[in-house]
Amino acid sequence: MKIAIVTGASSGLGREFARQLVSEYPEVEQLWLVARRRNRLEELSESLPRPTLCLALDLCDPMSFTAFQEKLRSEQPEVLLLVNNAGAGYWGKLGETDTVVQTRMIDLNLRALTAITSLTIPYIPRGGRILNVSSIAAFCPNARMTVYSSTKAFISHFTVGLGEELRDKGVSVTAVCPGPMATEFCDVGNITGNSKMFELLPYCDQVRVAHGALLAAKRRRSIYTPTAFYKFYRLAAKLTPVKLMAKLAKT
Repeated sequence: MKIAIVTGASSGLGREFARQLVSEYPEVEQLWLVARRRNRLEELSESLPRPTLCLALDLCDPMSFTAFQEKLRSEQPEVLLLVNNAGAGYWGKLGETDTVVQTRMIDLNLRALTAITSLTIPYIPRGGRILNVSSIAAFCPNARMTVYSSTKAFISHFTVGLGEELRDKGVSVTAVCPGPMATEFCDVGNITGNSKMFELLPYCDQVRVAHGALLAAKRRRSIYTPTAFYKFYRLAAKLTPVKLMAKLAKT
């Protein structure tokens, strides 16, 4: 069975990846959708053009990796595309916000992404692809979202390094680095109404981001940044001293 896996598929960008995936990768025979909220996954699965398997897993719980590994072992699928979309971002200063909130970002953005990728790689055939959702926050430290921006910098570096590791196996790895999008992310992360920077930044369209990211993975690009504005921001972050960029990019 040739499959694609999408984590964080119950809402936002992950939901859009699931909706568009088959049109770009018609060879996929089944979709595996991973998220905590089973009801949302099942609702989404009814609208998709391929059979789906809904895996209601909390990726902050280490037992979810055991369940995921057991499913891979029992089904022995060919994973043509893994989309690591699950993630969280919270606004607030370290030491002034709940420590559990801060460490949850590390658990979900880093530990879960690393574990799911590591468990899936043995099932990815030559020609397969991995797509990781990073962020423009990866380009420089963002004060008041320090942990979040650090996790996204990890994801981008992880993507490029892993791509080199898997080159001989014919597996490519792509990171997409979008700006803010009109999803529940900002409300859940306590960003709405608190960050003036988010009010000023141009928002990306999640439909276009998903489409561009899937194409970038298909073309085996390492890093994909949507829109001319954020391409310029990425370049500016490379050329500007990091302490100055941290002041300018404060959320």
